[in-house]
Amino acid sequence: MNYKEKLVEGAKQFEIDLTEKQVEQFIDYMNILNEWNQKMNLTGLEEPEEIVIKHFLDSISCVRGMDIQENQKIIDVGTGAGFPGVPLKIIYPNLQVTLLDSLKKRISFLEHVVSELGLEDVECIHGRAEDFGQDKNYREQYDYALARAVASLDVLSEYTLPFVKVGGSFVAQRGTNVKEEVIEGSNAIEILGGIIVDVIAIDLPYTDAERNLVIIDKVVATPNNYPRRAGKPKKSPL
Repeated sequence: MNYKEKLVEGAKQFEIDLTEKQVEQFIDYMNILNEWNQKMNLTGLEEPEEIVIKHFLDSISCVRGMDIQENQKIIDVGTGAGFPGVPLKIIYPNLQVTLLDSLKKRISFLEHVVSELGLEDVECIHGRAEDFGQDKNYREQYDYALARAVASLDVLSEYTLPFVKVGGSFVAQRGTNVKEEVIEGSNAIEILGGIIVDVIAIDLPYTDAERNLVIIDKVVATPNNYPRRAGKPKKSPL
């Protein structure tokens, strides 16, 4: 089975039937990623099969923790090379997607990807989550916030939950030690207006890697003093 077949069959395991156009978009995305990766560090993965499994299918796995409806708004916080936000936009073209990253070079790459793939209703913004989380144009405006970042769950929640509207959810992609993270992060999540409603184990196709989705519903508005100023959440987690 080649990498293209693995993409199609792997997506089916998450009940996603990719169209020919979507498969082409994923392959174009991969080619652009590899091209730009020669100039700047976007990913440590180079082989098409690895990119398909560990970036594309891993991103698609988020659907296990989401109930996606027409024209919903999602924000991918600390999106890096666009995961999971861009793959979700490819499979759900009607989503309104915001990609947020603190590195300007990555945003330039993402703007190029969005243009080349012909994606509409995608906003690529350069900045810190702590700053945009206090901006009324972004604060509590989203149905879903997503993050695949390496920060601990308590820190990640302060970056993301301020973006989520009451009634929306934060979907955090986590690896191992998820039980400990949930216990350690529960106090911060409650302070920020959230509640952990589920931890979903993910079987990532073609790999034994441990993946989990932590589903955090936004039940009350985040207090105005959160997120704290840039750098503070990481230095002094709630």
